[in-house]
Amino acid sequence: MKFPHAFLAFALGAVLAAGPARAVDLSMVSGDTGVGQKVLREILDQYEKKTGNKVTVVPMPPSTTDQFGQYRLWLAAGNSDIDVYQTDVIWAPQLASQLVDLTEATKDVVGAHFPQIIQSQTVDGKLVALPIFTDAPALYYRKDLLDKYGVKLPATWAELADTAKLVMDKERAAGNKDIWGFVFQGNAYEGLTCDALEWVMSNGGGQIVEPDGTISINNPKAAAALEMARGWVGTISPPGVLAYQEEESRGVWQTGNAVFMRNWPYAYSLGESEGSPIKGKFDVTTLPPGSGEGARPAATLGGWNLAVSKYSKNPDAAIELVKWIASPEMQKYRALNASYLPTIQALYDDADIARKQPVIPRWKEVFLNAVPRPSAQAKVRYNEVSSQFWTAVHKTISGEGTAADNLADLEVSLTKLKGAAW
Repeated sequence: MKFPHAFLAFALGAVLAAGPARAVDLSMVSGDTGVGQKVLREILDQYEKKTGNKVTVVPMPPSTTDQFGQYRLWLAAGNSDIDVYQTDVIWAPQLASQLVDLTEATKDVVGAHFPQIIQSQTVDGKLVALPIFTDAPALYYRKDLLDKYGVKLPATWAELADTAKLVMDKERAAGNKDIWGFVFQGNAYEGLTCDALEWVMSNGGGQIVEPDGTISINNPKAAAALEMARGWVGTISPPGVLAYQEEESRGVWQTGNAVFMRNWPYAYSLGESEGSPIKGKFDVTTLPPGSGEGARPAATLGGWNLAVSKYSKNPDAAIELVKWIASPEMQKYRALNASYLPTIQALYDDADIARKQPVIPRWKEVFLNAVPRPSAQAKVRYNEVSSQFWTAVHKTISGEGTAADNLADLEVSLTKLKGAAW
């Protein structure tokens, strides 16, 4: 359904009705990539014009690992300079004690969001962050090149490797010496946890730590998935992929130098922007499954939220800012201008979004394969669990030891961590 203008005006009016009477200065942190920072600034400009308040954005490095480390330092120090934090979906259990409970202030708006996303930000019955967009990765592919060589979309990871090499070799033979078959996020950071969880889950290798707390990562199917990925490096993927995060992957892809890419939704609108070498030449589909029993497609659930620091000097104004950015109109604005996926359910049926960003309604299929990282199981120790996992994965795909040995060592480390804290 399309939101009528009257509804949007009413919704935003309600958001601001309880706002502060006097203008205040607020600050928020954001690690948005691509056009995300620009679109956020435009949203904040509209807010400032409407309220008279001023909002300063403190930019963060694109690495979520670096962002989380800085957040913990600021919050541990009781920093009152930051009012609003933009938080990853996995951080709620770890930061909850230092964030404002938004339950009462948002009771008029939470019903419009996907319930599972609201639940992910609820800790001990308290809503500690309000979602502003959600995320799940997909497989980007050069449809023009697949058509050129008469090949179909790969049905498994193994087929992807074969197809990527076939097209890469033919393109290089035709003079395109810089092209690679597949780019992904191979750096040692949270992004590699996401990529590797998909390889392992799609191969029937489990969720690292299962919902009941069982440490499951040390198994042959998980090891096979990581050995598969090791085989990509230097063959269909550039050696430099071991240092790639999202933007490095997109940089190779958008210059036309990759056949396939694993990345998040934000890369779609950038690829289709004016002047992009691949505009009109690519499409997206779900990530493929592995092979054999238990194989299934898997896409790591992502997403970003806004939380109010309990050390904020202007918590009421900060809450109203959060509600403004998370409102239906602003989520629609972000979707239209940056192809970010809304957390407002009705926006997936919005005619304007379907017309300008047709990929967004199609992302529903990707969400069917979404899997969470084990943050609910590991709670405040999730960052350590993830760090140990991505370290073992990075060692494996870099050729430092076998997957079986690295996962055996990982199991020992996670077992010690669980015994100490879970």
